[in-house]
Amino acid sequence: MKKAIAISIATAALVAATTPVYASVITVKEQNQSEEEKFVFEDALIRIQPGDTVVFEPADRGHNAESITGMLPAGAVAIKTPFSKEGRVTFTTPGVYGVKCLPHFGLGMIAIIVVGDPVNLAEVKQAAEKLPPMAKARAAKLLAQLS
Repeated sequence: MKKAIAISIATAALVAATTPVYASVITVKEQNQSEEEKFVFEDALIRIQPGDTVVFEPADRGHNAESITGMLPAGAVAIKTPFSKEGRVTFTTPGVYGVKCLPHFGLGMIAIIVVGDPVNLAEVKQAAEKLPPMAKARAAKLLAQLS
């Protein structure tokens, strides 16, 4: 009986160790107009886990996605996708990432991506205070959802 239990436990451990863990792929649209706002990432607040991928898909031409200065976890690689083309970013470093569309940043086109634990939330909130007025207002609205 003890041998059968030991074999069952060993088999379960082997299955668990060899079962692949699948990362998620989330699509974020870059668009000129949503139902409520102009120049938006939809969704503008994304929560994912390390290893997940975000696909930035331009629904309208003239958009990109790139990191906002001061809104990136320590050790993370900066984001910069091409204009008017799909860009894929796999996030491995936990924390809060601020993302902007460069041409529409002053018009408030930003997104917040939370990867795992928001370890750098205080730094991101501080950096958000220095954004252009429309981006600052949208950042405040998004970051308030994390508190």
